[in-house]
Amino acid sequence: MTLPASTALALSDTFGTDLVRGIGAILLYAVVGLLLMLLGFYAIDWSTPGKLSELVRRGLPNAVLVTASGLLSMAFIIVVAIFNSASDLTEGLITSLVYGLVGIIAQVAAVRLLEWSTRIDVRSTIEGEKFAPASLVVAAAHLALGLVVAVAIS
Repeated sequence: MTLPASTALALSDTFGTDLVRGIGAILLYAVVGLLLMLLGFYAIDWSTPGKLSELVRRGLPNAVLVTASGLLSMAFIIVVAIFNSASDLTEGLITSLVYGLVGIIAQVAAVRLLEWSTRIDVRSTIEGEKFAPASLVVAAAHLALGLVVAVAIS
């Protein structure tokens, strides 16, 4: 059975308001996500020996690898926090923010603990001018623990 063309193209009465509400929710979640990513970057920068942002700007390969993996791990945590947020927009934004903050703290603590237990000299690794294989271990720790924390949120 086919519907008449006029029926097939009809939009619901609330289509416009639902669309605007959806766009607003996207923008608000994007702001929360961006704030959490910035906070996550500064948490990694603060808790890692040396000034990561400066080392990255200088193009040091190990610093770039560790920072990139840290940001990806934070993104995992934030995405899962947003995905598992409440269906109500206000509650969803609050739970995303809280889960994201707790996730960032857990991530930083876990990575520092793992680095300590492996006895990697993180400062000399990230400040090296040439690629150091130990930076892969630090990067893997960031990614693996980011995934663990993200799944814990869900």
